[in-house]
Amino acid sequence: MAMSTPLHRLGDHGQSVWIDFLSRELLRGGELARMMREDAVSGVTSNPTIFQKALSAGDAYDDQLRDLIKTENNPKEIFIQLASKDVGDACDLLRSVWDEGCRGCDGYVSIEIDPNLAHDTDASIAEAQRLHELIDRPNLYVKIPATKAGLPAIEEMIARGKSINVTLIFSLERYVEVAEAYVRGLERLVDAGGDAGSVASVASFFVSRVDTEADKRLDKIGSHPDLKGKVAIANAKLAYQRYQEIFAGERWNGLAARGASRQRCLWASTSTKDPDYSDVMYVDELIGPETVNTMPEETIRAFQDHGAVEPTLEQGVDEAKRTLERLAQTGVDYDDVTRTLEKEGVQKFADSFEELLSAITAKRRELVPA
Repeated sequence: MAMSTPLHRLGDHGQSVWIDFLSRELLRGGELARMMREDAVSGVTSNPTIFQKALSAGDAYDDQLRDLIKTENNPKEIFIQLASKDVGDACDLLRSVWDEGCRGCDGYVSIEIDPNLAHDTDASIAEAQRLHELIDRPNLYVKIPATKAGLPAIEEMIARGKSINVTLIFSLERYVEVAEAYVRGLERLVDAGGDAGSVASVASFFVSRVDTEADKRLDKIGSHPDLKGKVAIANAKLAYQRYQEIFAGERWNGLAARGASRQRCLWASTSTKDPDYSDVMYVDELIGPETVNTMPEETIRAFQDHGAVEPTLEQGVDEAKRTLERLAQTGVDYDDVTRTLEKEGVQKFADSFEELLSAITAKRRELVPA
């Protein structure tokens, strides 16, 4: 008998539930398999911060580490081997979801390129290609950040028929550029005789951080408290309107006829940072067709307990436009907010990556026999 929890009911509105954490313990202990059954989880994303937490949480990686350090000294190479094992195993577990659904929808697992490559197009392409070849699963996404340098890397990888999760999107303008890069990549793939149906992509909009930054600036100028906690949801709703415009019409229909799938919007960073706000607001307010919400564990639990399942994403679009207009009238510069968030987002992931490599080095010292 099919389950009917709040998370399962999101599927009735066309939204997929993914999680934004992965560890060997989650895989080995059967917790991911349980969440697939009981929490409707149909995809996984990971990043250096997540992996750093997993590595420091116990001894699940020690055996593989002992083998690796016999022949490998470079902590980044050790990380890639450790993470590839987890991601490959998660891909295998979720393969049945990928096989059963529309390919290009669910069953995907994401691994991120080195955040230090975010401003280097050629190096991003090389690392994304390497990760795809190393893990070699049809339901693998490689994450490339939506920086200016990332855009041509995204296009190139799609043109090569490699599926990409575009991460760290904050602004509407950048989102349109991301979607265009995907469409151009598909056009190049088809023109070269490739199979458009073999490649997929999601565009990962980071939601809660927009409110964190906008609220901080509103507090600083001491006006319009009614705008606090409203900007991120407005931003995401307007992005979805752009999505509907881009993935329609003659240009898109020609690609769809060749088997291409739309690049779905993925709502990331959906835990609530301000304790005054509802802990499920970034799920409740963004429910709509052909979307993904990737949640941390606490948001999964909270939504199962008290989430409201209504088709909210296409409601209040005019109000969302007014919210951004009113934000501009207060003197808060939306473009500067999103530029700041992109810069900080890349830096935060780069800092986590450095901490991760330091943790691997420390772990290596522990395990090397005296």
